[in-house]
Amino acid sequence: MLTNSFSHFNSLTSSIVSPVAVAIISIDRFCFNKLRLAKFKNDDFEKYYALVSNESVMAQITERAIPLDEAEVNYRKLLERNSKHGLFGSYKVFDEDYIGLGHVTVNEDNPQEAEIGYMLLPAYWNKGYGTLIAAELIELAKHTNVNRLTAVIDPENIPSRKILLKHGFTSEKVCEIGGLPGEILGRFLLR
Repeated sequence: MLTNSFSHFNSLTSSIVSPVAVAIISIDRFCFNKLRLAKFKNDDFEKYYALVSNESVMAQITERAIPLDEAEVNYRKLLERNSKHGLFGSYKVFDEDYIGLGHVTVNEDNPQEAEIGYMLLPAYWNKGYGTLIAAELIELAKHTNVNRLTAVIDPENIPSRKILLKHGFTSEKVCEIGGLPGEILGRFLLR
């Protein structure tokens, strides 16, 4: 599982969108590979909360489950970011069922850079979904003006490090982030 921030997407009737269409319009849903991603909306809080309230999911992200009142505040911020950044955002991830969350969040201080991250419900761990989600998020970022991606993980999260290294990320820095251990990985996007 990757950590930190979250951001945006808009609205088509089909769940499958070609990369060309993604580059031209703002959409709500897309599918480049096996998974479907759809931006979180007002009525999706229960799906979000199922992740952030789960101690196992959050163990290597915040080291604690997020209480309801804090999760509601964070979700409002997520929806706000989703509404203002075109293709950037936080997405529900589906295989056949809802499996978790993925995000591509633009760096407000450097719009040429974005962070990717994901969280999976425990039933979907160790089944290759992290690799698939990372690939989807990287593909999405290629259809924006971003030329560099980052990801923040707990340095002890070996599975996420392996996924990121497999996708061309390199470790840039191990440090404390918000009082928690963190490792920043990055890569440039080639188009």
